[in-house]
Amino acid sequence: MTTRTCPCGRPESYDACCGRYLSGAAAPTAEALMRSRYSAFVKGDAGYLLRTWHPRTRPGQLDLDPRTKWTGLEIVDTADGSAFHTTGTVTFRASYRGGSLHERSRFERVDGAWAYVDGEFLD
Repeated sequence: MTTRTCPCGRPESYDACCGRYLSGAAAPTAEALMRSRYSAFVKGDAGYLLRTWHPRTRPGQLDLDPRTKWTGLEIVDTADGSAFHTTGTVTFRASYRGGSLHERSRFERVDGAWAYVDGEFLD
């Protein structure tokens, strides 16, 4: 990742990509929300992560470990999650210094906006 690209791996700048969602724009797809949530982990933005978590499964607080250095995101698969769906899944691998996280995340719309519901760890 260079300073000119978004942490989520897209070639756009952070402001043109995930930054706009962290600043308040609604993510149009489950994948876009997943990418923006990864960027929030990279940036240490626990508030955004909580705001985009489904109210049914949202924890009371989220303490991020500032020592975790996220190094890359790979989207492995998506199912549904477009503007025409109310649910969707995104399977991804997020790398960090010392390891990686492989998860299939579930998303649902809440009042028209995508929200992270939960995830199943794979591998």
